[in-house]
Order: sequence, then structure tokens, then C-alpha cells
Amino acid sequence: MRAPDPHPPSTEAELDERLAEPTPGTAQAAEELGGDLIILGAGGKMGPSLAALARRSIHAAGVSYRVICASRFSDPELRKNLEAAGIGTVACDLLDPAQVRELPDAPNVVFMVGRKFGTGPDAAATWAANCVAPALAAERYRRSRTVALSTGNLYPLVPVESRGANEETPVGPVGEYAQSCLGRERVLEYCSRRHDTPMTLIRLNYATDLRYGVLLDIAQKVRHGEPVDLAMGFFNTIWQGDANAAILRALSLCESPPAVLNVTGPEVLSAMDVATRLAALMAAPEPVFTGVESGQALLSDASRCHELFGRPRVSAETLVEWTANWILSGGRALGTPTHFEVCDGAF
Repeated sequence: MRAPDPHPPSTEAELDERLAEPTPGTAQAAEELGGDLIILGAGGKMGPSLAALARRSIHAAGVSYRVICASRFSDPELRKNLEAAGIGTVACDLLDPAQVRELPDAPNVVFMVGRKFGTGPDAAATWAANCVAPALAAERYRRSRTVALSTGNLYPLVPVESRGANEETPVGPVGEYAQSCLGRERVLEYCSRRHDTPMTLIRLNYATDLRYGVLLDIAQKVRHGEPVDLAMGFFNTIWQGDANAAILRALSLCESPPAVLNVTGPEVLSAMDVATRLAALMAAPEPVFTGVESGQALLSDASRCHELFGRPRVSAETLVEWTANWILSGGRALGTPTHFEVCDGAF
């Protein structure tokens, strides 16, 4: 049996260090930037660590391009921390055309704006964030290489015994959130074709940061004796550091019309098995389950990503161990559950 990681991240400083650790691949991507990188919507869960990875990869490559983060920055502390790390910031409402027009030029763009939760009571806001914001950004940066974050929720449920939906699988979004995400892709594709803008669309599910993610959702339920719903009994996940690396390296894949790349881990994980393993690691009571496993699940096949960039550095088994250690160490949670168990697309 493989020995557990003797040094799992136990503090936020250690976690942030791991998330932003450069690799030879990200250093090469940084060297090939040819200019500055702007991250639009960088104030979300993934943006800060991606910016830190890009900044450190640029340093490792020995080049001098800037990393700029654009967001409303409702949290002033986040903006302060980014600037302290040598990352430029611009306060911008990315739904305001006038403010978007004033953003600084950059030949490389990562678009991370998106809205998921709260779609039910306010679907219009979700459609605006997921369709209007990308249209404004694509027009402003029509001459820039653009990697845009999308989601594996665009795919239909697939048989669990399959490897998951791949990039050629016809989309079948369920619910308004997923439908609006397909709208985002179609808007970006339109702008790419109209202006010959090279783009890559990243269909991600699900990233694990320890402060949030499917594994944390399950671990918290196990720790507190709450039932784990098996309605969506199987899932994929990927260490956010590996997802960040794939996003940065995907700039090299940009083309018009847009390239599409699934990003997730290679493992198909059972919610029941993960809950049982977490209970053992945390010395918690046997987990309680509700619902019944289905023969289908929201799964993505990221074989193309792994062939291009290598398999993730952090395995799912290690992520489960890290998650248990994080909870036992009193690690902070962002309070943003993934609701991965939702089958009807109602977020």
C-alpha cells in the first residue's frame, strides 16, 4: 500500500504555496507568452492561485511579462495580497461595457467570469454573467489569445462504466445554469469566428482546493454525521494546482474556431467509497448514505489533456488524504458547496 504524503498542506500558507508551484510546463508556457497576461474575473475561487502560478512561472522562465487581475474586488484584502505578490490589479465591473473598454491591453487572456449558484431565484443574472460578460470581453480582446473557463456540466450524464464524455460528445446541458454555460461557449465561438480570435474553451469539473470542492463537501458530511447523497454517486475531480497548470498551458492550443479541452482527473470516484475512506482517515463513525446510485453520472474524459500535458501530479487518493488532514487540522472552508449531487441542473 502506498505510504501517505508525510507533508500534506495543513495551513493556508502551505496550501497556497502548493497551488502556485511552477512546473517545467508552466515555465515554458510563460516563456512563450510573448507579452502580458490578463485574468478577467480573477476574484473568484481559482483566480488568485492561477495568477500566483503565472507570476511565479514567469519568474522561473526568466522573462518580464506582467500578470494583471481584473475583478470588482469586493474583498480589498485579496487585491492587497495580489499586489504584494507583484501581480497588477484593475477594479472593473466586467458587465459594464465602458469599464471593459478601459481595461489594459494584453496579448494573452484568461476569462474566468461565471455564475452558478443562485440561478434558480435569479436566472437572469446567471445568463448575464455567463453570456453578456464573455461577449464584452471577447470584443475588447478580439486580437488576443484567450483561454475561457467553461464546465463539464455541458455534457449529458453518461454510463459510469464509460471513461466519461470526451470533447466530441454532443452537449446536452440540463437546467438553466448549464444552458447559460453553453450560451457562453456559443458567444465566444461567434466572436472567435468573426474576428479570427484564437481561443481554447476549458471544460472543467471539479477542482479541489481543500477549502472547497467535492471531497470537502463529502468530508464535512461524514465528520458531522450528515447523510451523503448518492443520487450522483460517481464523479471526477482534479487538484486545483494541476487545473491551473493546464489552463496556463492551454494558451498554446488556442485556435479559431475555439479548441475544446476537458480538464479533470483520470479517476472515476465513487461517493460511497470516498466517504468510507474519509471516515477511516478522520476516525469518524461509519458514513450515513441517502439516495440510490444510478448507472449514469456527470463524468468527463480528460485523456486528451493528459496526453498533451501529462497526468495530474496529485492523485485522487492523495487528495482524499489531504482533505481528511485539512479538516483534522482545522483548515478553513469557504462555505461554497459544489452541490455535485444535483441531477436536475437546478443550482
